[in-house]
Amino acid sequence: MNRLKKQMEFIVEIDKLKYIFRQSALISDGRKENSAEHSWHLGLMAMFLSEYIKDGSVDLLKVIKMVLIHDIVEIDAGDTFAYDEHGYEDKEEREIQAAQRIFNLLPSDQADEIWKLWREFEERRTPEARYAASLDRLQPLLLNYFTQGHTWRMPGVTSEKVYERMAPIRESTPVLWEYAVEIIEDSIAKGYLKR
Repeated sequence: MNRLKKQMEFIVEIDKLKYIFRQSALISDGRKENSAEHSWHLGLMAMFLSEYIKDGSVDLLKVIKMVLIHDIVEIDAGDTFAYDEHGYEDKEEREIQAAQRIFNLLPSDQADEIWKLWREFEERRTPEARYAASLDRLQPLLLNYFTQGHTWRMPGVTSEKVYERMAPIRESTPVLWEYAVEIIEDSIAKGYLKR
């Protein structure tokens, strides 16, 4: 029962992810997306876009696990806006502290598994992590495009920065990279994104 209690404590704790709001707006009504919605969306994208992975030996279940857990740390660390250079100065430190607290609510074997998956995602050294990271970049790109550049209108966001942010897509999914380039260029042409 102690194991089950720890698992339930973790499950109750991660409900807080529904209250962590990101900068991206939802396509349908313009309200800000929460981190739980973002993670769910990435899980579905991982399933349906896996045919475009450059490395065919990717463990899809591992990718889905990564995208479902990658933002849990935001419960404590908050969401750092992709183009907030100041916010990135201490992002890693904040997220490591959060991971240690939150993941350790689980029984030790599960805490160890989730820690390893989270670190793998952050380090982007494996094909699974590169694919997961590419989806994490592509999803906000889609939201921005279909909301006429909602977060791209913030000060300092340029097409150069967006291209830099999208670079992981090229590493793992060249077809999705071509799609991302089309979206970025069309966004520039439509005035959603500054060159």
